[in-house]
Amino acid sequence: MKPRFISDLHLSDKHPELTQAFFKFLDESKEACTHLFILGDLFETWVGDDDDLPLHLKIKEALKSFTTNGPKTFFMHGNRDFLVGESFANETGITILPDPYTLEINNQKVILSHGDFLCTDDKEYINFRNQVRNQDWQNNFLKKTLDERKQIAAGLREDSKEATSKKSDAITDVNNQSVEDFINEHQPHLFIHGHTHRPNIHDVGSSKRIVLGDWGDYGWLLTINEQEFNLEKFSIA
Repeated sequence: MKPRFISDLHLSDKHPELTQAFFKFLDESKEACTHLFILGDLFETWVGDDDDLPLHLKIKEALKSFTTNGPKTFFMHGNRDFLVGESFANETGITILPDPYTLEINNQKVILSHGDFLCTDDKEYINFRNQVRNQDWQNNFLKKTLDERKQIAAGLREDSKEATSKKSDAITDVNNQSVEDFINEHQPHLFIHGHTHRPNIHDVGSSKRIVLGDWGDYGWLLTINEQEFNLEKFSIA
């Protein structure tokens, strides 16, 4: 098993260079890995699988081409694209994973997550997360017209940007005690997540916490080969 892990690409019309970098990454990864894990926030926003934005259609086509006779590909919801559903999965050939998700890679216990559930100091965000991850809320939201959903999403994005700008870096990062409690309870060899945009490798007891980076001036990628892993950045060009 030769897996690759990415997260927090935040693909949108505003940054076509990131979309092109993602397409290039898929081309290079088709022969280089056996499994691809996308740990949330592939999209800057997602208001439903019926969104026919041309960018989204191109990304669907690229993913379908990648998964056809290619690596097994898995997606986990992020805080931006938690409404990605089974229609999208069926169209692209990916599998949607619950968060968190435990698997074995090369005889090691690995836990995957987007990571936002550990930002427990940011009580405002955790309350919002609990609201929008509720199935009733999602069902009610998806009953609205596409235009209504886009307007609501745009408003939520602006509110989020304003709220985040007023918060300290410490509040928007994971809570260390929450991380320690989670790892002590589950005892993984590796705990891999994104969300915080703070790429790094941390020792937590006998476990490693690997934080994936967001894509901007650089892209970030984690590879695992036998007992070795490598968190690397690459130029977006």
